[in-house]
This record gives sequence, C-alpha cells and structure tokens, in this order.
Amino acid sequence: MTASSKLTKKSSHSSSLLAYDAFPNHQDLDWMISDAKFTADTITDFYDRGLTTRRYALIGVAYASIFSCSCIVAGIFTITNHGVYGAAVPNLVSPEEDARVSLQGEILTLALNLIVTLCTEAIGFVHAISLRSALASESRLRFNTNLRLLTAARGWYSPNGVLLNGISAVLLIISYSSASLVVCFDYQIMSQTYEEGIAIAGLPLLILGVALLLQVMIALSGIWAVKILTWSSSPFDLTAALVHHTQLTPVTFRCMRRVSDLDTGGGPAKPLETQPSAWRAHPSIRKVIISLWMIVAACAGWAALVMYIWDKVDGTHIFSSNALTLQTWSFLPKSALSNSMAYGMPGVNPEAWILLFVNMAVVQGPLTLGLHCSELIANVIRDERQWRCATGRKGLITTTNPLKMIFSHPICLVLFVAKPFLHWMFGLSFIISPGMVGGQLTGFLVVMLTAQIWNLCMALFIFALFFTFVALRRPRGPQPAAYGHVQTLANLVDEWSPMMWWGHKEDGSPYCHAGTSDHPLPDVKMDRVYAGSGAGSLVPVS
Repeated sequence: MTASSKLTKKSSHSSSLLAYDAFPNHQDLDWMISDAKFTADTITDFYDRGLTTRRYALIGVAYASIFSCSCIVAGIFTITNHGVYGAAVPNLVSPEEDARVSLQGEILTLALNLIVTLCTEAIGFVHAISLRSALASESRLRFNTNLRLLTAARGWYSPNGVLLNGISAVLLIISYSSASLVVCFDYQIMSQTYEEGIAIAGLPLLILGVALLLQVMIALSGIWAVKILTWSSSPFDLTAALVHHTQLTPVTFRCMRRVSDLDTGGGPAKPLETQPSAWRAHPSIRKVIISLWMIVAACAGWAALVMYIWDKVDGTHIFSSNALTLQTWSFLPKSALSNSMAYGMPGVNPEAWILLFVNMAVVQGPLTLGLHCSELIANVIRDERQWRCATGRKGLITTTNPLKMIFSHPICLVLFVAKPFLHWMFGLSFIISPGMVGGQLTGFLVVMLTAQIWNLCMALFIFALFFTFVALRRPRGPQPAAYGHVQTLANLVDEWSPMMWWGHKEDGSPYCHAGTSDHPLPDVKMDRVYAGSGAGSLVPVS
C-alpha cells in the first residue's frame, strides 16, 4: 500500500476508468481508482469561477447593448426626419475640400468598424462561454476553444443550437456590412456650383443596431439556459472545474502523452525533443487554414476578373478608363485615377435595399467568417503558450486577466487589430456609393476598385501566411503539448495550485513520474520512460 499513500500525499491523478490488460493484479488498479477519486474532489476546489471575467464580459455586453440601442434611436430619428431614403448631413463644404472630406469619411468608417469589432468581441466571448458550458453538460467538450458559430449544442432551438448559431453568423455578417453602408456622401446642387459633405444613412444604421441587439439577446439567452461552471477563459480553470464536478475523469499512466497521442493505446512513453504542431493536434485548425487560403485565392480571382472585364467589356459599363499601372496604384482610392468597374442598382425602393445587403453579405461574408474562425488558432496557441510557462522560471499562473490575455499575446492582438482593418480595406475595394442629392437617395452605384482589391488580397495573403506559420510551428521541449485539450490537461496536471511548475517528480523502475507541483521541479530525464505515480512496481506495458 506504499504506492497508495504516495498517491494521496502528492495529490496525483484521479484514475482512469480504463484498465490495462498488462496489469497483473486488477485489485491494485481498483484501490488506485478509489484513492484518486477521493483526491480529485479536494485538489480542484480552488479553481477560479471567473467572477472578475464575468464582470468584464457583462460590462462589454452592456456597452454593446447601449451602442446598438443608440444606433436604433439614431436610425429611427434619421428616418423620421429625412425619410427611409434620406440621410443626416452634419455639414457641407466646397468641392475644393473633396480630399479632406473623403479622408474624414474613411476615418469615420474605420472607427465604426472598430466599434463593431469591440461589440461583437464582447458578445462573442459571452456566447462562447455558454457554448463551452453547454458542450460540457453534454460530455462533448474536447477543447477549451471551439469554433463558436460552427459548433452547435444539442437541441435545434437551443441558444447554442444549429438554428440560432446560423442566425448569429448571419447577424455578424450584417453587422459589418451595415457598418460599410452607414457613411456616404451627399451633394447639394446650387445655382452655379455644388457643395458636398459626409452623410449618415438612417436605414443601415438602424439595421446595424438591430443586428447587434439580436446578437446580445442570443448571447444572454445562452448564459441563462445553462449552468456556467467558470467564466474564466483559462483552460486550467475549466479543466479543474470539470474534474471537480466529475464531468471529466483523468486517465492514469499518461503523464508523458500529448494531445496527438489520444488515438494511440497510451501508457508509458519517453520524452520527446519537439511536440506536434497545432495543425496536427487540432483537426479544426486544418480546416481554418485551408479556408483562409481559399479566401486569398478567391480575392485574387476577384481582382483578376475585374481586370478582365474592364479590358474586354464595352467602355460604357466601366467606371474608369485608366488602366492599372504603378502610377494609378494607391492605397486609398483616387476617383480620378483609380482603375475600377461599376454597376448600378436602379431605384431606391425596399427591394433595392435588400439586393444591396445581399450583395454586401455575399462578397463580405466569407471574409467575416474567415476572421471569426481565425479566433480558434489564436486562442489555441494562447492556451498552449500558457501551459508551456509551467517549465519556465516564473511558472504557470492558472488564473489570468481576460483583457491582459488579449493585449499581452501577440497573436490575439494581431487578430484584434486585423478584424476592423481588413473589413475597412474591403470597404475600400467594394464601395457602395449611394447617389444622394439634397439629403435624398437617388440610386446606388457598386464600385469595385482593382488596386484596392489587390491591396486587400496582399493583406489577406500576409494574414493567412502568418497564421499558417503559427499553426505549423512545433513547440520545443519534452513538455507534452495540450493546446487546451481538457482531457490531456487533466492527465498531465496531477497537483493543482494557483501557480504550477511541470517536470520530473519521482524516479521508479522501470517507470518514472512527471507532473506538476507548486514549486519548481527538475527537468525530466530524456532517456527514461514515464508512466505516472505508482506505476514503478507495475509490469511494463507491452
């Protein structure tokens, strides 16, 4: 019974429900299971419930609600005073200030995209927490991070079910599409000249507010429909909560097994110099990377198609007669020089607005969903980097500040900046130009600018290349990779504490034991085989 006392003293793994055929005495396995189950209830009750994170998240949702209601009120006010086809014009300037007005309009659109990103990120965080808890209650949670809108809980009408997830995806696309339509330009024709200014279209502003408010309602219904074990975004708080509530059972003798070893028989293993990449460890990441490169290819094909049509089609259909050269290439559109093509939408009736939004959603939708799916890569890499701190000098801090996790991890920060910036670049390349005279819409002109489409394509190429590199990069060191996989973390962490180190814990023959502790541990021995605490007296697993 010496091994049993060691297991309790060191607070090691709770045992697996799986039995190895190589064990000579099944009674040994029985007492190890019962003893480990006893310690599982006492070692994980410290986990952070994430009350601070919940406070931040609800403040973010409240901010999104206030902004959405403000958009609705402003949209209704504009429609009431200027009609459905009208827009509010804050000020007018002379044509000589055209460049300044155009730049102000682009800055305003970029700022609006940034605000929409802040709102959707806050809403998405709450929605992701409820999805995670729903999957855990169904015993279907595998990773700390999931594809929020493409992973559904059971129940067609569940807040995290297929139906509302699909609606949320459509609302997310509409949010960014509406933001691109809110800012437009108005021309006031005088007797001898004309004046122009930035105008705020009422109907897109109203639709933006409604889309954001509906997303808020879906996210809040999700946290009301399921018990939230922890609001913390840390995979360690989540794993500890699942073990504590007996929704997850650690498996013994896998203290050196990585997440990619789940399909193998498991058991004792030697440490390895390098670990598998996220591409290999997480099957959904491969789909995300492939999707990103498909978006890059589609954008390049779009630019090539516009150039082909510009060259072949009769000039009466072309918005600009200037060919795409280094002289006409620019980051911001120059109406007098930009190579482009355009098509008009007749009328300003409701059917025209619907057709306009469909045009935007079809073209902008893949970009929106691609950036949404990229969250999976950023968060999975963030979870793995947090786990690998356990072999560092400062150790692993299990509880983290949610805002610090965004701004202290370069990948999360890159994604946070890329979302509004790439949507803004899309708005530069696919311009919906409402024809406005005297504050009233007269029609729509859809303009596709070749140089700006190529600029967007190059930005997407850099973005996809960066995330591909991150996903294919293999961590170095013998510490088994987990990538936020809760079962793997439950197997690797045998002693829970707010600050942990991972390393060699116990010599044995023929197996050693590696695990976690609340104090620094020596490095594992690369020439030894590791199985787990109490495995030293067992017959080798064949």
